[in-house]
Amino acid sequence: METLIKNIACKNCQQNFEITNLDQQFYEKMHVPEPTFCPDCRQQRRLMWRNERTLYKRKCSATGKEIISVYSEDKPFPVYENEYWYSDKWNPMDYGVDFDFSRPFFEQFKELMNRVPQLARSAVSNQNCDYINQAGYCKNCYLIFEADSDENCMYSTNIYDSRFCLDVLECYNCELCYEAISCDNSYNLKFSRNCKNCSDSFFLRNCIGCKNCFGCVNLASKEYYFLNQKCTKEEYEEKLQKVLPKNRNEIESLEKNFKEFCLKFPQKNLEGVQNEDSTGDHLSHTQRCKNCYNLHHAQDCKFVFNSSNTKNCYDLTVFGYKPIEFCYENHEVGVNCQNIRFCDQVWEGCYDMTYSKLCLKNCHDLFGCIGLRHKSYCILNKQYTPEEYKILVEKIIEHLRAPASAGGGKQTQEWGEFFPANLAFYGYNETNAQDHFPLKKEEALKKGYKWKDLDPKEYKPQNYQVPAAIKDIPDSIINEVLACQTCKKNYKIIQEELSFYKKQNLPIPLNCPDCRHKNRFKSYNPRKLYSRNCQKCNIEIQTTFAPAMPEIVYCEKCYLEALS
Repeated sequence: METLIKNIACKNCQQNFEITNLDQQFYEKMHVPEPTFCPDCRQQRRLMWRNERTLYKRKCSATGKEIISVYSEDKPFPVYENEYWYSDKWNPMDYGVDFDFSRPFFEQFKELMNRVPQLARSAVSNQNCDYINQAGYCKNCYLIFEADSDENCMYSTNIYDSRFCLDVLECYNCELCYEAISCDNSYNLKFSRNCKNCSDSFFLRNCIGCKNCFGCVNLASKEYYFLNQKCTKEEYEEKLQKVLPKNRNEIESLEKNFKEFCLKFPQKNLEGVQNEDSTGDHLSHTQRCKNCYNLHHAQDCKFVFNSSNTKNCYDLTVFGYKPIEFCYENHEVGVNCQNIRFCDQVWEGCYDMTYSKLCLKNCHDLFGCIGLRHKSYCILNKQYTPEEYKILVEKIIEHLRAPASAGGGKQTQEWGEFFPANLAFYGYNETNAQDHFPLKKEEALKKGYKWKDLDPKEYKPQNYQVPAAIKDIPDSIINEVLACQTCKKNYKIIQEELSFYKKQNLPIPLNCPDCRHKNRFKSYNPRKLYSRNCQKCNIEIQTTFAPAMPEIVYCEKCYLEALS
């Protein structure tokens, strides 16, 4: 049973956070101290190491070839195109150095990071997909991020096993879907959210197994429903033809009306299926997982986000995939990994690693290493015997623990924390931290974070008037430079995208892909739990719907009873 042990003031934001008996047991197993940052600040710090969507054209530092990378040309370290980085044409061990006990560890780690070549993008086994990131096994895709096994998809994030989808977020095994959020196993679904096994429908929310429906909420296994009312096939098709949007103004009106219509229906306190003793949102098949979000097939985890197949993990941002276990305070760790602490980008059979970055493929017993593959017993990319490694790591950890006043050189007293924010490669506004914890430039700089200024060359005025209806759009629009009506950034319409709009009778968007993503992302409730009461049976519930929000919120039992 989990019981509260203490409240601690966060070293970063000064807000109190809880430590429970189960937390203490986990930290003892991982041989780490209790955290000094609260869960939100820990998450924010990790997200500053994750750039999914900001891509640049630059030269490969090894070949001179023009490549697409998450790193702009002004970064201080070399950047290699993926094929060259994975080759045997260079050796990361050549950059190895001795540990200097007269200097802070993170100072030495930063120097190593600025020398070792970085991977241009996190992308593996893709075909004709130069402009994607955090993605693998995709074909003919463009500007999709955090994606796997997709074909002919565009402008989407967290999309998996899908085909011919555009502008979707958090979708699995979907086809011909547009502006869909958190939808699974669906076909030809548009402007919909939290739907499963639905097809040939528009403006659905929380529907399961529905077909040929329009503007419906909380329906299961229904066909020919219009605004939650049963119709004959003929009645439905007649109504549909009257309301199908012919231009973007009509779409905006329908979206506004549907949002107001949804407020008449109860929402489930948490999104998920087959969860036991778990809290968070968008969970499936979990047991004893607390404060987790977008987590699937997991047990005994806490503060884990956008992951699957994880056991006994705390503070993990992204990945998992094949079973990983006993990992703490990591970004992007997955595929059969164990006992990984304070690392960034570690995958494929790695174990017993601390404070390392981009170390892959069966590495183990590494401390402070970068870019290694198939290596073990290394510190700052230098090889040691197992005995030497064990002794030196213990000394380094003591060095990290000791306060500066202890003498014997400069110590940092930073053992047990993720990498400091000032070591992150990216500007704050290039990263996912800006999505979840938005800051203005002045706020970010005041906190000591980096910032990437806008390139004025990407903000040219638009001289082309985009017709409102797709039938009036000429093929020559692919040669035009458009300017986002929200942020003013330039964007273009590509041929595959135009073909999709014409086939689906959809208008050309007036916002750039980034602003469209932001609009979808804003429809998610924040990763924050509130205590409130079910508005039907009055039992206390945990939910991401803040008490001030207008939605009617039910506990799971009452919600299922209310389903049509």
